[in-house]
Amino acid sequence: MKVQTPHDKFFKETIGKVEIAEDFLNNYLPESIKNIVDTRTLEPQKDSFIDKELKETFADMLFKADIYDEEGYIYFLFEHKSYTSKNISLQLLKYMIAIWDAKAKNEKADDLPVILPLVIYHGKDTWNIGSTLGDIIKGYESLPHDVKKHIPNYEYLLYDISKYTDEEIKGSAYLRIMLTVLRDIFTKDDAEISKTIIKAAEYLMELEDKQSGIEYFETMMRYIFSARIDLTEEKVNEIMSKIETTYPEGSEVIMTLAEKFREEGIEEGIEKGVKKSLVKTNIRLLTKKFGPLTDELKKGISELDIDTLEVITDNILEFKSLDDIKKYVQL
Repeated sequence: MKVQTPHDKFFKETIGKVEIAEDFLNNYLPESIKNIVDTRTLEPQKDSFIDKELKETFADMLFKADIYDEEGYIYFLFEHKSYTSKNISLQLLKYMIAIWDAKAKNEKADDLPVILPLVIYHGKDTWNIGSTLGDIIKGYESLPHDVKKHIPNYEYLLYDISKYTDEEIKGSAYLRIMLTVLRDIFTKDDAEISKTIIKAAEYLMELEDKQSGIEYFETMMRYIFSARIDLTEEKVNEIMSKIETTYPEGSEVIMTLAEKFREEGIEEGIEKGVKKSLVKTNIRLLTKKFGPLTDELKKGISELDIDTLEVITDNILEFKSLDDIKKYVQL
């Protein structure tokens, strides 16, 4: 499985805590639904139902809870790319079916549990698609009622936090920080992100447990530095200066993380430079030996890792034809 994206990791490290998930549901579920969900019974489940190829754009969390006095589930689907998915209702239905299927297989259950699907979105684009499966079924709305009842349809709960105002962001300090940072991460420039960090630090000042606050501040800053690699050293220094006066407990954390990410950035830059040089060398030597390469083969070579590129460089003189290179390249 691919490494978690920073969005995925931040979301799970926050909403994965039962008390924060409960806080979200108590503050944001419609009253009619909140009345039948016993949030005190929330129990996080370890399963993830996201397809491997979609890990880069979605994260999920599944909780078991009593719903209308029966065992049920609440499924959070977090879309962490900057634009909307037109077929999200279909994706979400697949995951709900996977949950039901696992329940039926593992527990030999004849009855399926209620699943409440929630979608959390924080992208730049306005969410301009419907929230039902029927919205993506061609001609569904114009069908007679007697026909509609034979076609699956459902509606998910949508939370487009990119449009939330400060006043609309409610809950504990942890929840307000998560929603504020997620709201701003794609849409704010460096100056505004700086204000977001200061605002989060002010929320943390409300906490009695200072150690937990410092730990969450580190979680938040790891996310911001990972997701906003465009932050300049000048801006980071400015943020550190403000944190020293606003939230002194976090000044050491942000200084350590800034240095760590700066060093990692330098190392990554060096590695990219080495790889670029090896790709260029291999393409030049192979062209000299076998003639012009196809664009497809050049692209395949450019996608290889450094170790493989070095192996090719060492063996080019022994290659008899381009078929020898193709065993290293996925075409």
